[in-house]
Amino acid sequence: MKKPRAVDDILSSLEELSSSLKSIFVARDDQIDDMIVAAVAQEPLLFVGPPGTGKSDLVRQFTALLSLDVNEYFEYALTRFTEPSEILGPLDLKRMKAGEFFRRISGKLPEARIAFLDEIFKSNSAILNTMLTILNEKKFYQDGKPTPVPLKILFAATNEIPTHHELDALKDRFILKVRVSRVPEDQWDLLIMRGLQNEQSRYFRQQRFPEPFLEMGDFEVLYEHLMNSLTPLCQEGRDPLFPEPVFLEWKRLLKTIIHDFEIELSDRKILKMYKLLRTRALIKRGGTVEAEDFSLLTHLGNHEEEMDFLKEKLPSVLT
Repeated sequence: MKKPRAVDDILSSLEELSSSLKSIFVARDDQIDDMIVAAVAQEPLLFVGPPGTGKSDLVRQFTALLSLDVNEYFEYALTRFTEPSEILGPLDLKRMKAGEFFRRISGKLPEARIAFLDEIFKSNSAILNTMLTILNEKKFYQDGKPTPVPLKILFAATNEIPTHHELDALKDRFILKVRVSRVPEDQWDLLIMRGLQNEQSRYFRQQRFPEPFLEMGDFEVLYEHLMNSLTPLCQEGRDPLFPEPVFLEWKRLLKTIIHDFEIELSDRKILKMYKLLRTRALIKRGGTVEAEDFSLLTHLGNHEEEMDFLKEKLPSVLT
């Protein structure tokens, strides 16, 4: 069995992956940072932006820098006509004849460790309900029995966040909702140059970088390290890597968002944001949370107006 890499080595490779990904895209540094935080924390991330802003390409280039087996990555663009079998796998007809309800999941979402679902809110209720079970419980039901799924990293994208309430449960699972806007006009020259470099690489089937930077096992090592670092908090009610003055400031900001900005934050969001802040601190400086990590709070909006409002107003209340 292959020996796990040291945490410091993995963090160094993660920094190289980040720098390499940023060299491919224009005006996407913040989005790439958020992707990496979500991946390490094993929390789903939703990209929100108009068509043609490279949301899908961000995920594909990210996965291209990883060493993945063929069935470890699953990608699909959803529509209201998408059938559950396209995502979950077709029914096993032989087993159905025996009265068993099983799907053949090879190459489908229940077998993936990292997934990208484009236009996730356009799918039907059957798929959305299954997604909630996978996200909440990390389970997939075969013949009425729960089966663990290996999914660790989920990226999704949408052109817009729908406002109808029946999707509130799924929307709330995406703690990080990250805006992807068009590249500013003053960077169009760089956009054209890098964009054509990417198209050239695809056409000639050239690898932009000779070797992958990370394996999925490396993310597992970082996540285990993160969970172990929370032991003092879980056992003693204190977290040495989230200093009290910074923690109090974080709570002040949460209260400002809820009471002054009138943005609803679920208990889940508060809990998950704590973990995401600790994750960003691990990636950026090896552990201790600092005020600069609060930039993640701008992604706590429930819909696009709240997202834009937080991006505009939150920096003014940071001390």
